[in-house]
Amino acid sequence: MIVVKGNSENPMRRSCLLIAAFLFLALFSPAGRAQSAPDEWEPVADGIDYQEFHLPDPNNVFVTRMQRSNQNVILESSIAQGRLSGGPETVSGMARRYDGAINYWNQTWGNRNQVVVAINGFYFGAPEEPPGVPWSGQVHSGWYAKQFWDGESGSGFAWKLDREAFIGECVSHPADKQVVNYIRAGSVIATQMFHGINVPRQDNQFILYTPQYDADTQTGGDGAIEALVELSRPSLIALTSDMTRGKIMKVRDNQGSTPIPFDHVVLSMHGAAKAEFLSKGIVEGDEIGIAQRIKNCDSGLAYDWSSTYASVGGAFYFLKNGVIQDFSGDPQANVRDPRTAIAFNNDYIYFIVVDGRDAWYSLGMTIPQLASFAKDVLGATWGIAQDGGGSSTLVVNGEVKNNSYCNITICEGKMFLPIIANPGEGGQSQQDEAVAPGVPIPPLVSTPPPPQLSGDGLPLTSDYYVYGRDASGTMLQRLVANGMLMVVVEPKEQSHTFSTSSGVLTRTEAQVRFGPGTNYAVVDTVPAFTIGIVPAHGLNGVKATGSYWWKVLLEVGNVDVVGWVPEEMLALPPR
Repeated sequence: MIVVKGNSENPMRRSCLLIAAFLFLALFSPAGRAQSAPDEWEPVADGIDYQEFHLPDPNNVFVTRMQRSNQNVILESSIAQGRLSGGPETVSGMARRYDGAINYWNQTWGNRNQVVVAINGFYFGAPEEPPGVPWSGQVHSGWYAKQFWDGESGSGFAWKLDREAFIGECVSHPADKQVVNYIRAGSVIATQMFHGINVPRQDNQFILYTPQYDADTQTGGDGAIEALVELSRPSLIALTSDMTRGKIMKVRDNQGSTPIPFDHVVLSMHGAAKAEFLSKGIVEGDEIGIAQRIKNCDSGLAYDWSSTYASVGGAFYFLKNGVIQDFSGDPQANVRDPRTAIAFNNDYIYFIVVDGRDAWYSLGMTIPQLASFAKDVLGATWGIAQDGGGSSTLVVNGEVKNNSYCNITICEGKMFLPIIANPGEGGQSQQDEAVAPGVPIPPLVSTPPPPQLSGDGLPLTSDYYVYGRDASGTMLQRLVANGMLMVVVEPKEQSHTFSTSSGVLTRTEAQVRFGPGTNYAVVDTVPAFTIGIVPAHGLNGVKATGSYWWKVLLEVGNVDVVGWVPEEMLALPPR
């Protein structure tokens, strides 16, 4: 109901205002808006477009598409807080974390991400994983950072270095194909099977730790032996014929957790696994080769996981080679909920987010409805869902595009009618009092309540949700464990201000990081005027996250601190 308070001596004015109000409802309520036409894509970067679809049932769907033939745009996965050991983050926070970070595209370290689009990833935490840890597996910038679950629906969407895309379905990891080859004088002298990647190591196990796990192995002093290995490339999924090679830099016996620099792995072995390692006589300076294989459960599948560049788990594989799959027996698939999905055809990769839980604005979709939209509206032939519900979030160039608030909190579909301005005396605009303030009507978007600020100024609503600030103002976002990104690849740039073996000193107090970029954890903080040198490294002076970065060895007391420092914090020592 719209309440009219107009002047009783001017019935014509009251009628005009009523007509204006009802026109507003007709034009801007979800049922009054037509579905977007196929040619209304808005370019948001070279090779990446964005479009909103306003469906009359009602549903609002937010879609980006990436042109597969454009060599300058790629897909990447994102990791909350940069660590798979557990620590959720907003989707926009992950987009900022990896924007400007170096990647391994074109099989070389040093190109940079310009993050254009970000969505949430797979389910995470309880009951399958510890808090903040994503379910199933993940490949990040070529690193096989977390093994996919063996069995039905054990994997998800995958993007490879050759730009191939596929959905993996049921996979397994043959034990004899997850091995470290020990190499001396160019020949393999021994092999050893490892039992997992980036998971807490148990008794008698051999676990491989990559930089995506955390700043260190978190293994503690339990009598284990750990070998720090510098790699020539990320630990790709690759057979022995193309194994990832590296050099053992340190062997640490019962010395606790081992730090993990960005281009290293740690071989962590306890009990029987440690004894096996020691029996092989491996020493510092020896080389290793990491070989890994993912096997398809269905022998009819031809998917080759070798050289997969980015991947996260997925659920509800709803579209296979143009055929919508039957989920009639799955109650969770037939609830109208917010949804996130990845779909593709020969021409485009699509990121899809559907808003829900608001009867006026957007109800959400069932999995069959999502499949029909992907196939019939977008023309996709393959599609799989990610985590939906409150996690469903789409970020484009730093801006949250969908109404993430209603996805988290069931909205009542209320918004206040804006002020209608009419010409007054003298042609001036004045507030019209004909529409009573505070009367709810069907909204374009639902308005969240004012946030309560935490002690550090960040509005918090619970342990699971935070208000993230972005270009559109204050938006409520779910904390999630991982995601997927659409990225423009920026070319490698390097500074030549310093050179190998140059002496350097810190201009100010400086944070030393595990890799070139603020996306890497801090090794240590050193005082101003700390003296050091620049050791040899092929990425010295590389540009990342807005600075040029140098690997340095700094002397702090009797301790050497090794890591990466931005150029603006370094100077040549006085002669």
